[in-house]
Amino acid sequence: MLFWPTILLLAVAGAAGYLGGRMPEEWQNIAVLVVAALLVLIGFVVPLLAWLSRRYTITTRRVIVRHGFFVRVRQELMHSRGYDVSVRRSWLQSAFRTGDILINTGQEQPIVLRDVPNASLVQRTLHELMEANQGANAARRPGGQPAGDDHTVAWGER
Repeated sequence: MLFWPTILLLAVAGAAGYLGGRMPEEWQNIAVLVVAALLVLIGFVVPLLAWLSRRYTITTRRVIVRHGFFVRVRQELMHSRGYDVSVRRSWLQSAFRTGDILINTGQEQPIVLRDVPNASLVQRTLHELMEANQGANAARRPGGQPAGDDHTVAWGER
């Protein structure tokens, strides 16, 4: 997420270093520095703050997504509910082994974990956590048997 903003930062720093002080008028030198500062602010600092304001926490029971700078939003997804996990990668993300993890919960829009390092490992881990949690729920049922199509479970029987 910060690859292109970093390239922009280096280019602006190089251009401002080269052009700063070389203009014939003083106001032109000041304009070069002001434009460079605005480009760095908009092109690097804003994406950096957006990246820093996003947190993903994966525990053995749930996935917690927190994002937002001025308004904090927190989403929790229990592994026991079951969901589909897929990975989407751009060519640049493939080069750095990162990716966007899409968690489809059956709601209108999937939960997206953006630019996750080692996305394939995270996808496998989420699948394992979901299966382990569903297995633990099946063991808690009466008789310890999963409630499948060919099994009848009697609730509240003495």
